Amino acid sequence: MRVEIWSDIACPWCYIGKARFEEGLAAFAHRDDVEVVYRSFELDPGRARGDVAPVVDMLAAKYGRTREEARAMEEHVASVARGQGLEYRVEGREHGGTFDVHRLLHLAKARGRQEALLDLAYRANFAEDRSVYETEVLVRLAVEAGLDEDEARVVLADAAAYADDVRADEREAAELGATGVPFFVLDRRYGVSGGQPAEVFTRALEQAWEGRVPQSVDTASGDAPSCGADATCAV
Repeated sequence: MRVEIWSDIACPWCYIGKARFEEGLAAFAHRDDVEVVYRSFELDPGRARGDVAPVVDMLAAKYGRTREEARAMEEHVASVARGQGLEYRVEGREHGGTFDVHRLLHLAKARGRQEALLDLAYRANFAEDRSVYETEVLVRLAVEAGLDEDEARVVLADAAAYADDVRADEREAAELGATGVPFFVLDRRYGVSGGQPAEVFTRALEQAWEGRVPQSVDTASGDAPSCGADATCAV
């Protein structure tokens, strides 16, 4: 059974949702028969390369809050992440366009290293003092994930490299009705939106396993937090 996960490296609920999904998958009896595929979704697709701002400042501007209020919003998300066993920095993180990250993830997918790079990118963005919006950081992450340095540099230098793959993922997300991320599609039968609790993912996997006949996606979102296509994230 295949599970497809649309996400963005800039989305804190994708970071949290991945950990919760993995916990739910670990409790699923047929977990060894599940193939997980990660797909691209940009929260801020129109943002130019190099247009980077501190996350707290971005939140304050987007929501019309003071910097102190925006920091409190980040502290709330950080507490949820830490409760999931994830490290999360509030100060010093940046927000920008993630097109290059997604293109590099498609290279990693072609080389069988997609999840390794995704985990490293999440950690760099949310837990470490490394900006995923810097080319040299992305190259180093690619090498750490097992990719060839020269090949990673060639991809990052060519804005067309894997661009069609990113856009294809995003079109498909729109066709499936995804308006935010994380968005999980199980066996092209069930859709689950947001960073749901682990037990929700386990139940969804069990339900999808019981009736593995391709149908239109039935989306169940509940009240789980997510990040929208306008770069707005629930707090």
